[in-house]
Amino acid sequence: MTLEILLAEDNQTFATSVTQFIGRISGARLMAHALDGADALAKAVTLSPDLILMDISMPKMNGLQVAEQLRLLGHPPTIFFLSMHNDSAYRLAAHKAGGSAFVTKSNFVAELFPLIEQLVRAQSLDCGN
Repeated sequence: MTLEILLAEDNQTFATSVTQFIGRISGARLMAHALDGADALAKAVTLSPDLILMDISMPKMNGLQVAEQLRLLGHPPTIFFLSMHNDSAYRLAAHKAGGSAFVTKSNFVAELFPLIEQLVRAQSLDCGN
């Protein structure tokens, strides 16, 4: 199986970098990109991704609000929050909203790669591969 990923990011330059990065990870696929929180919520409900890479600061709804709405649905996807802010208040808010990880944008390649690879491996084990 392939780990299906939704990217929720309003900065197109950063989104392009993340998209290229995901394309290099065997067993992972970017299924959609949302440019704001409302779009992220709608796509998450419609597409049921395995993982959402969620920017915290987005227009219409921030990533924390999206995560809280997804938790109300019962079976939310795994959420890794992305942020340019690297302080304890943001990390705590992301954790409280249901985030499984907090990744700083300035170091996303080094931080995100092992997290996604771990999910890909776990998914393979769950499928018996």
